[in-house]
Amino acid sequence: MAMDKLTVVVSGMIAGTAWQGGATWAVLQYVLGLKQLGHDVYFVEPVKESALSPTGVPLRESTNADYFRRVIAEFGLEHTSALLAARTRQTVGLPYERLREIARQAHVLINISGMLRDDALVECIPVRVYLDLDPVFNHFWHLQGIDVGFAGHTHYVTVGQALGQPGCPVPTFGWDWITTPQPIVLEHWPVAPGNHEAPITTIANWRSYGSLEHDGVFYGQKAHSLRQYMPLPRLSDEKFVLALAIHPDEHRDLAALAHNGWELRDPADVTATPTTYKRFIQDSKAEIGIAKSGYVAARCGWFSDRSICYLALGRPVIAQDTGFSHYLPTGEGLFAFESMDDLLASIAALRHDYKRHARVARDIAEEYFDSDRVLRKMLARIGIGS
Repeated sequence: MAMDKLTVVVSGMIAGTAWQGGATWAVLQYVLGLKQLGHDVYFVEPVKESALSPTGVPLRESTNADYFRRVIAEFGLEHTSALLAARTRQTVGLPYERLREIARQAHVLINISGMLRDDALVECIPVRVYLDLDPVFNHFWHLQGIDVGFAGHTHYVTVGQALGQPGCPVPTFGWDWITTPQPIVLEHWPVAPGNHEAPITTIANWRSYGSLEHDGVFYGQKAHSLRQYMPLPRLSDEKFVLALAIHPDEHRDLAALAHNGWELRDPADVTATPTTYKRFIQDSKAEIGIAKSGYVAARCGWFSDRSICYLALGRPVIAQDTGFSHYLPTGEGLFAFESMDDLLASIAALRHDYKRHARVARDIAEEYFDSDRVLRKMLARIGIGS
């Protein structure tokens, strides 16, 4: 069923955890990218009552709704988006009955992390795609009997590019997983002149959620990865700045970060909106991309949507290898590291010819992550795009 113009429903999280500019962009790349291809795109975000802030406030009066309104207004999505109180018909944006009309006309649902579970909005859409942005954890949780929303979909897509390949232990459950890189709408990420004297940065959560173990292998968080590289600032002349969400009770890790010369910024201050998130990256020399240790252990081929933003702006990326080096070019503009020696060598290469690496970074973004290419191919592999 190949069509030139589709009606697409996208569901994902923008306001469920509000004021996280990077998480917002991760979803917007799909909404804006599909729209740029000429499709009619509608965005629906269900939010649980327990996620509303302040506690006990109605949906319309919540900070979640305030953030949602700001984002959809900034990107011209006011007439095609809805924030839906889960298990109700209360919305901000499009009314619920309009959502039902759209669902009955839709050709495809792109359900990021299986967030949309309202049967009245899901079951009537003929092509229902589970889009997995968190390979490893979603899969092992499902194996443990935790409901991650896999049920009820006709197609399964993942950004873990090694999923199903030899050497990647992540279970596939017999489904034919379509692998894809994450997209970026380059129009929103024009090249910005770089400064070789700016800091090397990244944006991260110290612990996003619980770690897990399977068959004797530990699948952990960024905390478990970064601890291995704590001495880096003391071994380099570069300045390293982390926009790091870390709980103040992490006394030992906070002391170690300070002792080794890492400078911390509060993401709530510097990356809370799509605009400030972009600005933080623009003000960077390059990224040091630390991956969750679970991604590294699984060799799943995951590559960060955040790192793609750095590349698009012409900011080189030095990223911990999750197996992505089998799918992306490395050594210029993008570096993969597995040891401290790799890290230091990559930093030295940047210092030697920063302008060349900045130029190649943008080239990689255009060649491998341009939303037009990525989303066209994804739809074609699903069997719905022309």
